Amino acid sequence: MSQPLLLIAAGGTGGHMFPAQALAEAMLARGWRVKLSTDARGARYTGGFPHTTEIEQVSSATFARGGLVAKAAVPFRIAGGVLGAVTKLMRDKPAVVVGFGGYPTIPAMAAATVLRLPRMIHEQNGVLGRVNELLAKRVDAVACGTWPTALPEGVEGVHVGNPVRGAVLERAGAAYIQPGDYPMEILVIGGSQGARILSDVIPPAIASLSMERLRNIRVSHQARGEDEERVRAFYAESGITADVQPFFQDVPRRMSEAQLIISRAGASSVADISIIGRPSILVPLASAIRDEQTANARGLVDAGAAILIPESHMNVQNVTEQINAVLDNPGGALQMANAALSVAKPDATEHLVHMVETLSQKGNAE
Repeated sequence: MSQPLLLIAAGGTGGHMFPAQALAEAMLARGWRVKLSTDARGARYTGGFPHTTEIEQVSSATFARGGLVAKAAVPFRIAGGVLGAVTKLMRDKPAVVVGFGGYPTIPAMAAATVLRLPRMIHEQNGVLGRVNELLAKRVDAVACGTWPTALPEGVEGVHVGNPVRGAVLERAGAAYIQPGDYPMEILVIGGSQGARILSDVIPPAIASLSMERLRNIRVSHQARGEDEERVRAFYAESGITADVQPFFQDVPRRMSEAQLIISRAGASSVADISIIGRPSILVPLASAIRDEQTANARGLVDAGAAILIPESHMNVQNVTEQINAVLDNPGGALQMANAALSVAKPDATEHLVHMVETLSQKGNAE
């Protein structure tokens, strides 16, 4: 019997792509074929996917960007994408289609609906994204990464957690070295968008630490390309050892070596922090229309594993005080690390795999 095919559709951010990668790794290990449908932005994150993943790049259309003419053309581009996807799905005959959100998922998921193929979505955040909200009533199952997740009336979700990449699972529960009088690492990660405020506030906040503290501090700072040089220059002028890059390929390693993580509250970042188990300061993205990042952070904050700083409270003095609150209290920092582990769901990928296989069996029975 030929290998069953799983079609994964995921949009162009790490928040969508990293859980998709985790599912791809697991399904390939079970003997499935896996095909990924994404856009040009998503293609930037495919380097970590297993090489046997078939990757198909589709044209993305969104109402969120562009002028009136561009927005007026969106429905026609989406319709054309759906028609093309119908043809491809009739040819490929996937056993299951799984969407992880983002506009590039629309063609594959809509085509799967037209063809009545087994289909499901996975929502990473505590609030459904626009596309997943549109699809929620048109799929066979809704898997939720953050719980509780606000769902449309009549839709039931299954709390599976957010799948993390194999590189993260390899460092699950890595021993935490408490802050002390020795070299310490602070990791600053901003996600794929909206990290400018971290580049504006975090470097001077770290520079405001005591000289005794600073001699032990090393920083890994993820900065947007346009901010990279000024952030690097500021750390250098302040005498702070810092590695500044637009994107770190080895975030799991850096997380496991960090005494403190300062991060956006993207669903994948929150999941990684909980799996590895580290104290964190979380800064939700204020421009998120649904404020999903505050919902994402709730589990870690309520467990006592993270400090939440709204953007409206992001200033140098406040951030410096919160950094000191963690680094000045080794026992408390260890408690935060253990609290993060207490809300982790390292079996999220297995739960998602079970849902995919169950859908596939239902499809075969029909």
